[in-house]
Amino acid sequence: MGLAECSYLVWTPGNHLGDRMVSMASAFLYALLTRRVFLVHMAKDMAGLFCEPFPGASSWELPPGFPVHNLTQLRRGSEHSYGTLLGAKKISDEDPVGVRSESLPSYAYLHLAHDYQLPDQRFFCDDDQTVLGKVNWLLLRSDLYFAPGLFLVPQFEDELRWMFPATDTVFHHIGRYLFHPSNKVWKMIQGYYTSYMAKFDEKIGIQITTLAGNPVSTEAYFNQIAACTSQEKILPEVDPKVASSEKKEAAATSSKAVLVISAQQEYAERLKSMYYEHATVTGEPVSVLQPPGAGNQPQNHKVLVEMFLLSYCDVSVVSGWSTVGYVGHGLAGVSPWLLLPPTNQTVAHPPCVRAMSMEPCFHAPPTYDCRAKTNGDLGAVLRYLRRCEDKQLPQIV
Repeated sequence: MGLAECSYLVWTPGNHLGDRMVSMASAFLYALLTRRVFLVHMAKDMAGLFCEPFPGASSWELPPGFPVHNLTQLRRGSEHSYGTLLGAKKISDEDPVGVRSESLPSYAYLHLAHDYQLPDQRFFCDDDQTVLGKVNWLLLRSDLYFAPGLFLVPQFEDELRWMFPATDTVFHHIGRYLFHPSNKVWKMIQGYYTSYMAKFDEKIGIQITTLAGNPVSTEAYFNQIAACTSQEKILPEVDPKVASSEKKEAAATSSKAVLVISAQQEYAERLKSMYYEHATVTGEPVSVLQPPGAGNQPQNHKVLVEMFLLSYCDVSVVSGWSTVGYVGHGLAGVSPWLLLPPTNQTVAHPPCVRAMSMEPCFHAPPTYDCRAKTNGDLGAVLRYLRRCEDKQLPQIV
């Protein structure tokens, strides 16, 4: 790959679809800020998911025959990673303005995944961005929503403020611009919404993910969800002494539906049983919905359908740390209620908190403060970065 008139950013996939979508949105924002052509290396399991987002332009998919053949094998410490190139003195950020593009490699790999370390974290430093701006081809792998880190780079700050006067709308705007379900996926979304969701006046989405590293029982976590929705008046409480058949429903002026998204069907079944067997104290009817399994459809098609259905809900209750939840409420443009993760295998108290921002959380922020040239609390650097509620890590507000 020799020097070319244009500069390019190639995004490569990692981890699950929710992780991929938040990292794609971050990568696209970076491409906009650095005036790069944005190309996507589509994995086989992403085939048929999205429409082309750029009407009248060439495809965003990386064309066949790309000279770098091991894109899916690029990892931390790879020969062409930015950190490795810095360590080997093949790239230097000591005189960023004086570096000539002819002296730089034709491409560099940016490792911005959850396990990245110094010096890869210097990607978020101003001098390093000046150097990277002279490399024609950048290949990027990430499973993170790293857009908050771009606010740390002084040369991007003015344009970011101009692009996003309301700073907590970054993912909302980029996601709605970038992610358009394919006709096949859209037909599934439209069909389910029209048949099951459209008739309800209020739609509440509950997205449930359990953490393998800190598990609690299904019953305990369900009780946390029920406590959240009742204490915060999201759903009406049930009267355990009154069967649903014994109490006539009030002449409600509105109807509620709860869309439950979880890999474990037991949560939806428990909620259905609760509202089917017992009357609500208000007399309001509550319907519980759960999209069908993937069936013959690819798993990622099912997940994308679920994320878009979540985005059509008026209220979101989501498990902390879940990128599927982040995408759903981010596309909707609503600040969710976050189910706080368990601690030491014990459910959280309080059961949930209202997020101050609709933005996803930056799960693995850099620990290196470029200005101080030492480790620091990046959540305290800028007024519009703060710690998110579910993991105490930076988030745009």
